Order: sequence, then structure tokens, then C-alpha cells
Amino acid sequence: MGLKPSYTWHDGFAMPMGFPREAFGAALEYSAEPGDFFVATYPKCGTTWAQHIVYLIAHRGVPLPPTSPMGEAIPHLEEIGTRMVARKPAPRYLKTHLPFGMTPYHEQARYLYVARNPFDCAVSFYHHTRGFVKHYDFAEGRFEDYFECFLAGEVDFGDYFDNLLSWHEHAGDGNVLFLTYESMSADPRTAVTRIGQFMGADCISDESLLSAVLQHSSFESMSKDQQRWSSRRPDDMPAFIRKGIVGDWENYFLPSQAARLLEKLDRRCRGTGIEALWPDLIAEARRFARNTQ
Repeated sequence: MGLKPSYTWHDGFAMPMGFPREAFGAALEYSAEPGDFFVATYPKCGTTWAQHIVYLIAHRGVPLPPTSPMGEAIPHLEEIGTRMVARKPAPRYLKTHLPFGMTPYHEQARYLYVARNPFDCAVSFYHHTRGFVKHYDFAEGRFEDYFECFLAGEVDFGDYFDNLLSWHEHAGDGNVLFLTYESMSADPRTAVTRIGQFMGADCISDESLLSAVLQHSSFESMSKDQQRWSSRRPDDMPAFIRKGIVGDWENYFLPSQAARLLEKLDRRCRGTGIEALWPDLIAEARRFARNTQ
């Protein structure tokens, strides 16, 4: 085992270093309210994209001002606790990476969950972990080092499959909208429409407003916004938006690594319907894993 990322541990639950302990505890004790709307994901599974879509729908296609970070508009509950949340007027929009059982729940609150295939998630999470030096002390880490941590579930916010399965079990709940990053990438218009309907927003029936949401939530637009915001930051924090593509994992995985992740996917998700979320990608991963070169 090579270099490992460093974390802050909260009763066995890993969090990025620098996240206040009191904020995490407050997040778990937060009482969700009927008007709350949660953008829920495992890290690096389309969180920022989903936040932009939700913000744009809520603001009728008007993008976030360049001087305002998304973290203020849709704050990360586990990072900031409840102090900032309490000051926000209803309806409150919140981000969380917690599994379902740890997420503050109210039957009249709404929860948008975005799932991403574990192969691309692992690669994106690796780049994130290596880039945020002050949170992980992993700047010199290699993908093969991070992969072992990811596979073991020894990364921040817990095991990928624990998170995915906990939310997938509630995919049929009336107050949960479960989408995949891959389906959103393949058909953004349908994804935005479904999210808008789930939010109860009438603006999505207006073609000009729908077009505005699609335009300002595109990868190109979000990247430009991120660059403008990054230029105002005093630190060297890396970009949250990197490539945004599906299938980049093949540039990093060894066949043996793909085989091991597939084995865990099969073991954890057999009979749950999870494999049906990404049939083509999983089939490609199986072909890739058989390659001994």
C-alpha cells in the first residue's frame, strides 16, 4: 500500500480535513423542513452540475452572479453546519454527500439524487483528492494508491456502494428523484425537464426558459463561470469541474483493477437493479477486465 489520503474522522466516518467537526455534528442533527430541497450525491457524481440546474430552475434561468460562489447559494450541509442554513429563507436548497440514513429527512422535503458509475467516479474522486492538498495531503498520490482506498471504502463520505444502495432503495419514493449522471449527459433536456417537474417549477414548460437553463448549465458555461470565480480566490484550490465526460476511467484503470471493482459491484449490488443503470458501461468494463495486456 502506497501513500494514503489524510482525513478527519467523526466516529468512524471520514471527512475532508478542515471540515469543522461541529458542522458535521450539526448537519446530522438538522431538522429538515417541508420546503427543503436537497441535492444529494456521492462525491464527484455530478454534484456541481445538479446544483447549477436546480439553481437555474429556481431562478427562472438567470445564472448565479460571477461574484457569488455556488456554495453560498446551495450550501454543503456537512461543511457549514446549520448556522448559514438557518439564515436562508425558505425554500432552502442544500447539498449533501451523506447516505440516505444519515441525511436529514422530512416526508415533505424533496431529494434529488444523482448516481454516477463507480469507474468514472473513482477517477474523478482521485483527481479531486490529489488537488485539494489542504483537505487530503495527497498531492503526490498515484491512482493505484487511491484506487485501493476507494475500493475498500476508506475515503471521505464512506463507501461508494453504501451511499448508492441507500439512495437506490428509495428511488421509488414520491419525494426522491433518482437520476444517473450518464443519462443526464446523454439527454440534458429530458433531465432538466424531469428536475423542473420534480421541483414543481412551471418555467420548464417555457421553451425560452428551458433553453436558458440548458445553456447556463452546460459544461462550457459552468467551466467559464468556475474560471471567473477561481480568479478571485486567494488560494490554490483546484477546479470542481474537470472533464465531465463518460468513460475516462479506461485511461487510468488496469484490467486487474477493473476486475476487482466489478467483483465488488457484483457482490454488493446483485439483485438490486443497480447494474441496469449502466449496462453498456459495465459490459465494456467486463471486456476491459479480460484484457491481460
